[in-house]
Amino acid sequence: MGLENYIPANLLLWIEPIITILLGLVLGLFFKKFLVSRLISLSEKNNWQSDDVVINAINSVIVFWFFLAFSSIAVGNSELPGPEDIYQKIISAFLIISISLTASRVVLGLLDIWSQTNKSLPSTGIFKGLTNVAIFSIGILFILQSFGISITPLITALGVGGLAVSLALKDTLSDLFGGINILLSKTMQEGDYVQLDNGYQGYVENVGWRYTTIRERANNIISIPNSVLSGSISKNFSSMDSAFRVPIQIGVSYDSDLEHVEKVALEVANEIYDELDCVSKSYKPVIRFREFADSSINFFIYFQGKNFGDHNTILNSYIKKLHKKFKEEKIDIPYPIRTLIHKNEIKD
Repeated sequence: MGLENYIPANLLLWIEPIITILLGLVLGLFFKKFLVSRLISLSEKNNWQSDDVVINAINSVIVFWFFLAFSSIAVGNSELPGPEDIYQKIISAFLIISISLTASRVVLGLLDIWSQTNKSLPSTGIFKGLTNVAIFSIGILFILQSFGISITPLITALGVGGLAVSLALKDTLSDLFGGINILLSKTMQEGDYVQLDNGYQGYVENVGWRYTTIRERANNIISIPNSVLSGSISKNFSSMDSAFRVPIQIGVSYDSDLEHVEKVALEVANEIYDELDCVSKSYKPVIRFREFADSSINFFIYFQGKNFGDHNTILNSYIKKLHKKFKEEKIDIPYPIRTLIHKNEIKD
C-alpha cells in the first residue's frame, strides 16, 4: 500500500516542501559551522576590522538565507494550494528585509571603524539614523516593486507630501540640519569638552536628531536644540589637541630672593611633573615673573594637563607642596597690606 493511503492528500502536498526546507536548514547550519567559522578565525588573525564587520553581519543571517533559498526551491517544485507567485513574492520580501538588515549592520560597522581611525566620518546617532532610513527605504521600495506595485506614483506623492511635511516641521528640520552642520564642520564631536557662550560647559555626549546632549562635570545632562547650538559661540577644549595649559599664580614678599624663589618653585613643579600622570610630559613646567603688585611680587608657574579637568588635580597637589616647601625655605607669602591715612579736621 502506498503512503498516500495513510496520509491525507492535503498533508501529503506539504511533505516534500518541508523535507526540502529542512535540508536547506541543515546545509545552512553546516555552512555556518564549518565554512563561515573558518572565515571568522582567519579574519581574527589579521589587523583588518572591515572583514570582521562583513563576516559577522553575514554570519547572523546565513542560515536564514539558506532557509529562504530552499523554500523557494520547495515552492517551485511542489503543487501547494494557491498561486505559486504569491509564495515567491513573500519569500522575496523576507529576503529583501534580511539583506537590508545585513547592509545596515555592515555600513554602520564600517562607519564606526572609519570614524575611529581617521575621524573623516562622524559616527553618531543622527548619521546612524539617516543611514538606516535610507537603506530600509530602498528595501521597502524593492518589496513594493516585487509585489507589482508601481513606485513611481508613490515617489511623486512622497515628494509632494515631503514639501508639506517640511513646512509643518520647519523647526524639527532646522534642528536636524543644524546637527548635520555641527558634525560636518567638526566644531564639536562626541567626547569633546566644550564651553558655550551662555555659560554651559561639559562633555558632548551625543549629537542627535534634534538635541545635542552635554554632560556637565557635576554629571548633569543638558539638552540643547541643534539649531541653537550651531548658531552659538562655543569654545572647544578638546579639538585638535586636548592638552590644556594650567597657569598658577603665586605672590612672594618684596624681601624675597627671586632667584631662590624660582629655584624652589621649579623643584616642586618638577616633582609634580614626575609624580602625576595627568601632567603632559611633552611640556616642562616654566616660571615667569609677571608684576609688582600692591603687597607682593607675582609670578606664574605653567603646567600642561593632558585633558580638560586635569588642572584641578595639578592645582591641588602643587599648592600643597609649594606651601610646605616655602615654609621650610622661609619664603614669605604676604598678606594683602593697606595703609590707611585718616585726617581729622577740627572745626571752631
